[in-house]
Amino acid sequence: MHTGEKSGETKPRHIDKWAVTLSLTAVCLLALTMWAWQVTNSHTDQEPNFITNASHAADFGATKSAGATNTETTTLIAVGDIMVSRYVEEKMIHTRDWRYPFLQTAAITSRGEIIFGNLESPLVSGPIVETDGMSFRADPRAVSGLSYAGFNVLSLANNHMKNKGGAGITSTITTLDQANILHAGAGLDDVSAREPAIIEKNRITFGFLAYTDSAFTPAPYEATPTRSGSPFLNEKTLADDITKLKLRADVVIVSMHAGTEYQDVQNQKQINFAHQAIDLGAQVVIGHHPHVVQPVEYYRDGYILYSLGNFVFDQMWSEKTQEGAIATITFSGIQPISLKITPIKIFEYAQPRVIEGTEADAILMRMDSFTK
Repeated sequence: MHTGEKSGETKPRHIDKWAVTLSLTAVCLLALTMWAWQVTNSHTDQEPNFITNASHAADFGATKSAGATNTETTTLIAVGDIMVSRYVEEKMIHTRDWRYPFLQTAAITSRGEIIFGNLESPLVSGPIVETDGMSFRADPRAVSGLSYAGFNVLSLANNHMKNKGGAGITSTITTLDQANILHAGAGLDDVSAREPAIIEKNRITFGFLAYTDSAFTPAPYEATPTRSGSPFLNEKTLADDITKLKLRADVVIVSMHAGTEYQDVQNQKQINFAHQAIDLGAQVVIGHHPHVVQPVEYYRDGYILYSLGNFVFDQMWSEKTQEGAIATITFSGIQPISLKITPIKIFEYAQPRVIEGTEADAILMRMDSFTK
């Protein structure tokens, strides 16, 4: 007791000490709780988790946005193969609606600021292709459906884009240009075929490159200095193109038409090409061609979608070829920070619709085997 204190102050002094003890205990408990919360969230931030929510979409974690100078978010929506030929074209003509394939999904795809897909059929006038025909073409008026769904960037690099020769490629490019839809992966020569599609959103420039695999694409479909076509998967070409594109775009996205048809798992060629793209500076790699969904891989702060399956196609002969996925990738500045997968299924040989339940869960499970 200090000099001058009254003996009657002893009891209140004891109460004060008890209150201090309780306060210190509370502070310690709060600090411990905050430490545990920090550890948990730090772990989650480093290792993205696969979560299936009530709407049967999957969230593939998040990456850090270190280095991004603009933290405004941009949404990229990507889908699988779009084939508006054969029975799909018949359906559009029968319903007198070129929007028919996209009527049930346009509300979702149009939410994106960048909407991307692989156009699997040239847009050029001609007779309707038989349902078992393998040389595709579609009426140029089908572009109105693509516009209705919100598509503003398309890959033309695939094994069907030159089904109707150079005239088909020219007509497709002209039709898309008139509709203000950007495109990459095909041209009248190798220079134009390798020209990226560049789109600016929220003061960030996004550049798209597109390639197809020579394993299944006919040799005459490769673009050369004197021949129209598409660029083939090639390590040197990819390195050169990404190096040049990084001088023009903040974000690099690579589309690869590759893989083994109807196989649930990516092959080594897909893995090597996709990894090289990310190693060279691409943030996202989007795959097409297998006609079934394949896994998503989280690699070096980038996303690889090996195959999004079919989006608009008439392959109704199996369950898996009727299925696909809509991928929603959110960027914070230049960094992809989240990936959401929404399962779809094709009905009436032509029209994708969002699905739920066990069918949706099965699609998500096949895509949930990515490396963290």
